[in-house]
Amino acid sequence: MKKKIRIGNASGYWGDDLSALKRQLTGGPLDYITMDFLAEVTMSILQRQRKSSPDLGYAVDFIHQLEECLPLIVSKGVRVISNAGGINPIGMGRRVVEIANKLGLNIKVGVVYGDDIVGQLYELSAAGERFVNMETGEDFYEVRSGITSANIYLGAEPVVKALDAGCHIVVTGRVTDTGITVAPMIHEFGWAMDDWDKMAAGVVAGHLIECGSQVSGGNITDWHEIKSFDNIGYPIIEMEASGEFVVTKHKKTGGAVSEKTVKEQLVYEMGDPSNYISPDGIARFDTIQIKSLGKDRVRVFGVKGKPEPDFLKVSMSYDDGWKASGEVLVSGPDTPRKAEIIASIFWNKLKHKYESTRSEMIGSGSIWPQSIAACESNEILLRFGVRDHDLQKVQDFGKALSTLILSGPAGMAVTGQGRPKPKQVIAYWPALIHRSRVKAKVLTITTKGEEDFHEIFFLVRAHARPKSDEPAVVTARGRKPTGKKREVLLQEICYARSGDKGDTCNIGVLARTSEIYDWLVDNLTPPVVKKFFGGITHGKVIRYQLDNLHALNFLLEQTLDGGGTRSLMIDPQGKTLAQALLQMRVKVPSSLLKPL
Repeated sequence: MKKKIRIGNASGYWGDDLSALKRQLTGGPLDYITMDFLAEVTMSILQRQRKSSPDLGYAVDFIHQLEECLPLIVSKGVRVISNAGGINPIGMGRRVVEIANKLGLNIKVGVVYGDDIVGQLYELSAAGERFVNMETGEDFYEVRSGITSANIYLGAEPVVKALDAGCHIVVTGRVTDTGITVAPMIHEFGWAMDDWDKMAAGVVAGHLIECGSQVSGGNITDWHEIKSFDNIGYPIIEMEASGEFVVTKHKKTGGAVSEKTVKEQLVYEMGDPSNYISPDGIARFDTIQIKSLGKDRVRVFGVKGKPEPDFLKVSMSYDDGWKASGEVLVSGPDTPRKAEIIASIFWNKLKHKYESTRSEMIGSGSIWPQSIAACESNEILLRFGVRDHDLQKVQDFGKALSTLILSGPAGMAVTGQGRPKPKQVIAYWPALIHRSRVKAKVLTITTKGEEDFHEIFFLVRAHARPKSDEPAVVTARGRKPTGKKREVLLQEICYARSGDKGDTCNIGVLARTSEIYDWLVDNLTPPVVKKFFGGITHGKVIRYQLDNLHALNFLLEQTLDGGGTRSLMIDPQGKTLAQALLQMRVKVPSSLLKPL
């Protein structure tokens, strides 16, 4: 049994750097490489692809990378795990075997499936599964007939089965981003599936590297501290059998791994830090401890966990009408007033009343809260969008936009995209299913044509539920800060990162010192954040404290115009809202600023 394994990541989403896999393989020693390709609406897009061609339904980028890198993978003895199988993992598995045979390589491929239940929804509903929308509480029967994809988030267990069978490449359907990382740890160290602290440590490790270079310098608030983003290093986890691990990257690569980069990724789309739920167990992010070990090496330890949930998440999608967006370039002088006149002309041209419309003046602060919106530019990208179930109305929107160019104020220009075309809206429906109804399946295929099949039932384990959580790590509150108050940008005392969960934006804010954290707890409250995001956030703001990381995590509900593909916002995932919050002006005692 090994004492330590090295797991690298080479993809954080479908569309990530196609050279990352080769760079991870050639940059230094690794035991495993994980690659994440699936977002919440990706499965529905893949369903549509497979309808047009039965051979598709998976992330073809992974195939292109294997065609180049499979000889390297075999020669170096690295095992690769990816959820790129989408809604056709068996098709992808057979395609990988074809590539290996063509290259004269002898390998075994594991295929994990069983997550796709779109054809079983009526049967499961009759058996008692309600599939209520987790975010809105809406009744499933309102959308059941229109569901186009339904995939259960599977955990590590079936992937472990494929690794135990000796598979060199494992491709899966909707296995969680963390599950593909936890699996090698269970396989190599013989961890018990009910050792909740070790499961939690693996989940935290998976969360850190699931977004690729976002933990190794990408998207960092203090981007000016990164010497080079060229050849950015993708992350590596050095996991020990104890559950403690180091986050690092290959030498001579760009980016950086530091306490800042690790903390920012920890708070990314974290939700409730005391209940980060995965199929393999619940990780308590409020127990995580981190320590810098020097250049590009950060140790993570002390992670506590709780038993796995009785229910697994199901990601569904359904057709929800049509939308279109288009823009014109407006140049100055007096661009804001000119843009307002153009917007008025355009909407008056359209005689329809749409279910949802949006105008955005990109370049004038329109994507940020009204409290900090400002225009200092002599050019604006004026963007319009509509959403409706009536296809003809959406088509009329596209026809009207192009008529603006010669019939309004001077200084307009087309952007080159032509007449906007309607796109089908794919709405997201998150729900739960009892794990006792879930069957994961594992198929192994060799280049010699040998096949083997296994079926795994996700039965509820007999384990004692804790009556209450152990207390989280608590930082002793320091003395009250002193000195005359100075007005500064929040960015001077904090750093932050944001992302989405449906229509909710998750913003994690990290204090630059423990004293600043104490001040934040008292002053950066939900009402303050709600007021700052006036005009954007229409729901409540929830705040969680993480004394261990000197961080606050905010959930801003009803902020992303429906989220996902329903949103007409130019930033439907709220990626820019952390930077917006950091522009808040706050008055802080001068003593807090001295250490900075």
